Amino acid sequence: MNRLMLMICLLAGTCTAAPVQQPRLRVAASEFAILPDAGASTSSRVGAKATEVAGPLKTTVFLLEDRQTRLCLVTTHFGSTAAANVNSLLRESLAKKMRLPVSHVWIFNSHNHSSVDLAANPVAVYAVHAGGSPPAKLLPIGRKFLTELLSNAGRLPGLLEPVTVWWAEGREDRITYNRKGRRADGSTYFMREEDRVLVAKDFRGDIDTQAPVVVFKNKAGRTVAALCQFTGHPVTSYHPEKPVVFGDWPQVAADVLAKRLSDGGGVPVGFLQGCAGDVNSKEMFSGGVKRATEFGQMLGQSYVKALPGLQPSRRDGLEVAVETIPVPLAPLPPRDVLVAELKEMDAFIRRANAGDEDTRSCVGLNFPQALSPLYRARLVEPPRAWNLWALGLHDKGQTDSVPKHLVLETIVIRVGDVGIVGLPCEPFQGIGRMMRCDSPLPICIPCGYANVSHGYITDGPNTGDREYMSTFYRYTKFRPPFAKPAGDVLAQRAVKTLRRFAE
Repeated sequence: MNRLMLMICLLAGTCTAAPVQQPRLRVAASEFAILPDAGASTSSRVGAKATEVAGPLKTTVFLLEDRQTRLCLVTTHFGSTAAANVNSLLRESLAKKMRLPVSHVWIFNSHNHSSVDLAANPVAVYAVHAGGSPPAKLLPIGRKFLTELLSNAGRLPGLLEPVTVWWAEGREDRITYNRKGRRADGSTYFMREEDRVLVAKDFRGDIDTQAPVVVFKNKAGRTVAALCQFTGHPVTSYHPEKPVVFGDWPQVAADVLAKRLSDGGGVPVGFLQGCAGDVNSKEMFSGGVKRATEFGQMLGQSYVKALPGLQPSRRDGLEVAVETIPVPLAPLPPRDVLVAELKEMDAFIRRANAGDEDTRSCVGLNFPQALSPLYRARLVEPPRAWNLWALGLHDKGQTDSVPKHLVLETIVIRVGDVGIVGLPCEPFQGIGRMMRCDSPLPICIPCGYANVSHGYITDGPNTGDREYMSTFYRYTKFRPPFAKPAGDVLAQRAVKTLRRFAE
């Protein structure tokens, strides 16, 4: 009954209140945990194995349905799911199990660095050429992960139930900091923990403090599942030469929220990582499991404090758009710049391999005291290979052959009044802020680390700087630098889609 007809009926006294409509949206979710073994393989550049297992890594599987639209979302604290060949295998297996197109299966990871490898041959999408990556050779833990993933997903169609979507937004400003430092001469650097404490007492800088919560409630008012999000690299328990297995603060925070929502646990809660390209958690390489747990409890309590402000969505249903967006790329640097950089890198690697502790900066990159000289050398080897590739194109007169755009597959979701955007990269927080600012929906949740990761994507103002995050193209294979407006185009396209959804 439309609003005009309802007013006429009420004035004439010929009708009673309209019946409550059954929600179109249906949701089901399931969670599982896997405890890796000590000695498991990690992403360490010096082959370091996991030295400590502080707890299991959790994964939550969601199935959302609205009439003919179905979407499977996976949130996980196994960061290794972002490897290109692993991600393809997981998504294709899930799509077959759920009878969905692969484009409607998305895996979001918390970008937890204290994780383990799922495959013997993981390949980052930015480290492969157009030919693609080899099939994943799953390790025993990878096979266990896939089995659990498919088993939990297979139960979800029978658990679907109508839900309403509620949302609230908390605040948290104690556990992260902006890790892009700026010197007096205008140059930029990666602000490591030792740099942070020198800048100011408990420095945090420009950070995203939003801590949103999305709750799905059934007709009895019981919480069926929930999502939460925050922005920051979870690196408090991480050390690449002494790896630990731990869900870090995102998993702890999600557990705190789950306990409150269900009076003791049992509600599946998924964590979504924000646009954290230039935002770190504090105490990188030094905080350990204890401090990461404390940070997780802080964030979890911020979610809990937001719950009294939960608002019901005015909109019902689910809308999904999977789009490819071209991000502009710039020409290669001049030949003389590449030659000078190569000489600097060769000298640095020789000194670092010899154990020189005074190897702290090279071609705009800077390294912390907490890393050994050998590890610092390993961090310079990929940029060296990139310079050799670029010089080869100069020598062959083929610099115009490099791509002009990096094409990213993204997802835009409207669930009730909530907009969720998933980007397959490490976006700078400015990209997420553009989405939040311009979105027509009551709340927008921008997320990186969706499916694979193409590495750091700068927003317009941060494009062209020289520190690690802004020059991550040097860690890729066959990709030139970004050109302005760079990642801003991701936000602009996402907002355009959200406007269509909000009509």
